[in-house]
Amino acid sequence: MAPQHSPDLPVLGGRKPSYRERVADALRAALIAGELRPGEVYSAPALAARFGVSATPVREAMLDLAKEGLVDTVPNKGFRVTAVSEKQLDEYTHIRSLIEIPTTAALAATADPLALQALRPLAQEIVTQAAAGDLIAYVEADLRFHLGLLALAGNDHLVEVVRDLRRRSRLYGLTALAEQGRLEASAEEHLALLDALLARDEEAVRAVMTRHLGHVRGLWAAH
Repeated sequence: MAPQHSPDLPVLGGRKPSYRERVADALRAALIAGELRPGEVYSAPALAARFGVSATPVREAMLDLAKEGLVDTVPNKGFRVTAVSEKQLDEYTHIRSLIEIPTTAALAATADPLALQALRPLAQEIVTQAAAGDLIAYVEADLRFHLGLLALAGNDHLVEVVRDLRRRSRLYGLTALAEQGRLEASAEEHLALLDALLARDEEAVRAVMTRHLGHVRGLWAAH
C-alpha cells in the first residue's frame, strides 16, 4: 500500500479549491499514477484511511469521479476503478501531442518571462516529489505545471481539453521508474523546458516536449 497522502497542496492561481475538490484531485492523481488499479473495488472508509482524511469527503469526491467516468459505483461496496484500454491511452497521448507540443513551442515567442519564472518553483516541486517517491504529489504537481504553462497561451478551452485528457491517462510505470531511481531525471525535463522557453529557443522547446510526451506513452504502457 502506498504511504498516506494528505491532499493539502497549494494551487496555481485562481480561487482556492474546496476540501472535497482537493480530495478529488488526490484521488485522480492516484488513478493516473496507477496506485488505484483498474477493476479493483475501493470503499470510502478504506480510501479515507489510506489518504489520512475522513470518509465523507472521499465518498463525495468519488461520486464526482463517477460522473467523470473514472470510477463506477458498486452498491454497498464502494467504487470500481474504470479500466482504460491501451488503444484509448494511445489516442489520448496522440491528441495531447497534437495540442501540447505546438502550443508550448509557440510560447517561446509569446510568453512573458516573468510568468515563466513564476512556474519554476512548481517545476522544482515535481523534481522534489520525484526524489521523495511521492507519486501522487508528483502527478498533482506535474498537472498543475503543464496546465499553468498552457494557460499562458490564453485559450481556456484548450486547457480544459488537456486537463480532461490528463485525468483519463494512466502512468502504470511510475512506480517502477521511482524504484529504479530514474523518475527524478524525467522530472528535471520540466526545468529544461522552462530554460528553453526563457531562451526563446522554439526548436529546443519542441524537442523537450516531444521527448517528454514520448516518456508518457512509455509510462502508461509499462504495466
